[in-house]
Parts: sequence; structure tokens; C-alpha cells
Amino acid sequence: MTNPIETTPVWVLVGMTILVLCQGVWLFIDSKKRGLGKMSWFWGIWGSTTMPLPLLLYWLIVIRPRRKNTKSHD
Repeated sequence: MTNPIETTPVWVLVGMTILVLCQGVWLFIDSKKRGLGKMSWFWGIWGSTTMPLPLLLYWLIVIRPRRKNTKSHD
């Protein structure tokens, strides 16, 4: 049996690594802007480990509820 990592092209691995790191950095910066305090570290570290689950959950837990709150106050 072959190892999938060994058969994956290097450019795919590098691309995925860059995407995951960018996701983690964006989650950290965005959560800091939204005033989440120490939870920013959680989102940034978790976002740097996998993709796309942290991004989807961040949208469901943080971004979506805040958008609903701003629309209801208009």
C-alpha cells in the first residue's frame, strides 16, 4: 500500500500549508477586531491545524449571530 503523502505532489502540500496558515492568521486577526479577547488565540491556533471546519464554525458561532443582531437594530 502506498502512503498518500508520498504520492501527493509537493506543490499541493505547499499550497495546502499556505492556505491553512492564512486561514489561521485571518481567524486570529478577525476575532481580535471583533473583540473576542483571549478566544482569538483559540481561533487562530485551531484555524492553523485543519481546514475548513474552523472557518465554518467561526462563521456560524461568531459572524452570523452578529450580523443578525446588527440587522435587527436597523
